[in-house]
Amino acid sequence: MIDPLIRRPDRGVHTTPIRVRYGDTDQMGVVYYANYLRWFEAARGEWLRENGLPYKEIEATGALFPVTEAVARYRLPARYDDELGVECWPTHVRSASLRFEYRVLRGADLLVEGYTGHACIDAQGRPRRFPPKVRELIVAGVLPSGSDLLPGSR
Repeated sequence: MIDPLIRRPDRGVHTTPIRVRYGDTDQMGVVYYANYLRWFEAARGEWLRENGLPYKEIEATGALFPVTEAVARYRLPARYDDELGVECWPTHVRSASLRFEYRVLRGADLLVEGYTGHACIDAQGRPRRFPPKVRELIVAGVLPSGSDLLPGSR
């Protein structure tokens, strides 16, 4: 269940700019709902890159992060040529799973909020622990300085 309003943490948030293209809209002139999941993916990839570990490098360790769950709550529509910001940050890091949370904003207006859950698997599809470098990166991007526990990590 998604939190009523996903709280944006004090740190670890990356914002990816998106401009709505005509092809992103439906016959009613609003963004087609599934495009938000594409934008979540773009923001997640940029969060990883911004924090020093592009997804391509994660894959080189033999780890893959398939989506196991996706949730989006639509509050206001986006329309053609809108300039949006997709905020992304990781939460709920466990030994072999994590969650990224998202907010799609047009200026100060919250349009969509949601999250994706991810498993960490090997190339054969078996669960595995996060590579230490990846876990350290994610934990460093989320935790306040001096803290050693992520929400949902136990």
